[in-house]
Amino acid sequence: MSSSLDAARPETAPALTPHFRPAIHFTARDTWLNDPNGLVFHNGLFHLFFQNNPFGSVWGNMSWGHATSPDLLQWTEHPVAIASDDTEDIFSGSVVVDHGNTSGFGTVESPALVAVYTSAFKAGTVHSGTQAQSLAYSTDGGMMWRKYEQNPVVTRNSEHFRDPKVFRYHSTEGSFWVMVAVEAQQQKVVLYRSEDLKSWEFLSDFGPANADAGEWECPDLFPLAVDGDPKNITWVLIVNVNPGAVAGGSGGQYFVGHFDGVRFVPDAGSLSAPAGLSSLPNTAARAEALQQSLWLDWGRDCYASVSFSDVPDNRRVIIGWMNNWDYANQLPTAPWRSSMTLARELRLGSFNGNTRLVQYPILGDQQEQLLHTGNIELGADALRLPDAAPRRAQVIEAEIVPGTSERIDLRLLASSDGRQGTVLSYAPGSGRLTLDRTQSGDTTFHGKFASAESAPVPLEDGVLMLLIVVDQCSVEVFAQGGKVALTDLVFPEAGSQENWLSSHGGNATVLKLAVSTPA
Repeated sequence: MSSSLDAARPETAPALTPHFRPAIHFTARDTWLNDPNGLVFHNGLFHLFFQNNPFGSVWGNMSWGHATSPDLLQWTEHPVAIASDDTEDIFSGSVVVDHGNTSGFGTVESPALVAVYTSAFKAGTVHSGTQAQSLAYSTDGGMMWRKYEQNPVVTRNSEHFRDPKVFRYHSTEGSFWVMVAVEAQQQKVVLYRSEDLKSWEFLSDFGPANADAGEWECPDLFPLAVDGDPKNITWVLIVNVNPGAVAGGSGGQYFVGHFDGVRFVPDAGSLSAPAGLSSLPNTAARAEALQQSLWLDWGRDCYASVSFSDVPDNRRVIIGWMNNWDYANQLPTAPWRSSMTLARELRLGSFNGNTRLVQYPILGDQQEQLLHTGNIELGADALRLPDAAPRRAQVIEAEIVPGTSERIDLRLLASSDGRQGTVLSYAPGSGRLTLDRTQSGDTTFHGKFASAESAPVPLEDGVLMLLIVVDQCSVEVFAQGGKVALTDLVFPEAGSQENWLSSHGGNATVLKLAVSTPA
């Protein structure tokens, strides 16, 4: 189950679409959710706070919902953590463990959890119409929260200053808190520093750069070791953009570079348009630069991805909102609407002289259904894989040598009459991987939903490597060991569970094929 629900807390409305409820992706019980917030590991649990409408299944009444998990797969939903009120809506933000008790909200022996969130002030209040950064704190492990009496702690008298991500920066000269936020409609990341989480000093800004056609939101900034070498540290800046992402609508771009405690400077290799795509002279140039920008995910449904704080062993784990603002409020689910992506561990690798992110979905233990390790010649006859199962996720791993094939297809969640299905295709000639959901089931609830997304995926030693996670209403694809991710929602008709692998225009060789179910 995506939420461990007490029998005494039934859904407040009938589960009209139970066949769409994911098995290993978090969904709220019976309400709306969007951006993940306040991601933190504390006392053995991963805490997922999230934008939530406690009173309905469309955006509104923005509050922080709350769920916890021991493994990032099985989630327990808790009561609303920080609620909107007559003064403010509670927009996105982050949570830190104040180990040194710099804020004075806890003690050194029992540090407080401190939430830094955006106050979206309502009409008639002192800060009416503006967005500013505020604090709340918890001294019981994140279950009960109290707002700081002197909120807000950072204001720019701006209508679109939001989404603070806070972390502790360490240098030879000492340590301090850094806040990374956005001026959303200026396409700028703004950085501040603080000693105590209460008083903040402006440091610098970054942007516009690369994709800048829409608002910048939900930034994150963190260091990673390149190729696992602790002596080679590079910083990653995630900036989500809506609209204007590579697949249309919402998406997450990133930059790699250096941060010295004051300013983030991107490497030249991560800049497709240093002054932003809007500065380029024509549509063709902007389209090319958009393809050359660095994307966390090339699909339509991975947005607002941010990372957990305090994960053991310095692992960097992100989770995103599996939706797109183009059609978010119209998804055909009830009474719940929207889900999170799988959690993904990030690493940095050097590839052909460039530093790039690699994503590994966190799947836990798996129960194997089918495994082929010997070579399988794939020709005109399609190979049937195990069917998807209700209320269970499915993981498909494949290594394929395209050979003379002009196109390799994986037809997922297909109907027995072949009328519908989600098709993942690879074209060796163009080196592009495409996820086509135009015939995936219910696509008519919004005019922008029926779509096909593609990403450049070069073969490695002549081999295409795929890891695909199918979970009731979603397909997440990780190609070439996680160098490329592609995520789309799908809403197949009930009973559409067949999976097929086929080659067209020639023969291919399947080196490995494994189908399993997360336990």
